[in-house]
Amino acid sequence: MSNAHDTALAAADALIAAFAEGRTDDYFAAFAPDATFVFHTTGRRLDSAEEYRALWRKWSEEDAFRVLSCESADRRLQLLGDTAVFTHSVTTRVSTTAGEEVLHERETIVLHRTDGDAWLAVHEHLSAAPE
Repeated sequence: MSNAHDTALAAADALIAAFAEGRTDDYFAAFAPDATFVFHTTGRRLDSAEEYRALWRKWSEEDAFRVLSCESADRRLQLLGDTAVFTHSVTTRVSTTAGEEVLHERETIVLHRTDGDAWLAVHEHLSAAPE
């Protein structure tokens, strides 16, 4: 594996770990400001990391939304020059005012290498896993 592959995978792993551990500042710092987000739980595309963060704050304030854990499996990273496509199956345990729930989803995270050789997520697509 190439160094670019390893550093892109490490960036994806850091993003997932920050999400799983509830480190929201680190989680949102893993995204480019103009990143886009397509979630099966929202009615439209989110067009920036700040728009997603505002939605996250709303979930937290209105529903006491909190991530309790997140497990990544069936992982694949495709390196395409300065772009990497990371796909995986994800099992996330969350807590809200309604109680705890386990979510089974599939996710694609597109990363792009910056001039400083860091990798930032530029797109995230989350879909429900088939039963």
